[in-house]
Amino acid sequence: MARHIKKGDTVEIKAGVNKGATGKVMRVFPDKDRVLVEGVNLAYKHVRPSQKNPQGGRIRIERSIHISNVQPVNPKSSSGSRVRFQADAKGNKKRVAVDGTEIGVVTKAAKK
Repeated sequence: MARHIKKGDTVEIKAGVNKGATGKVMRVFPDKDRVLVEGVNLAYKHVRPSQKNPQGGRIRIERSIHISNVQPVNPKSSSGSRVRFQADAKGNKKRVAVDGTEIGVVTKAAKK
């Protein structure tokens, strides 16, 4: 099944502590229905001293959030928008915002 969110999209958070924030999707976890958004849902991770981090301590990392709590940003209105899928005459499946603005191509047409 096609997802309304994919890697590289700019999304708006519509629920939770970070409601209203926008960020870029760094990774999608389709089996868990979660996404990792840059700069959103930050948490502390305690790390031991290592070569990479000689002093150890606490670092801030992004945690995933549920895919139902994000909406792709509509380039026309610069806010989150619901998405539907629409096929054109060539068979390309596209993500289209509810106001008709194209958000992106999902699949390519089948080669014949």
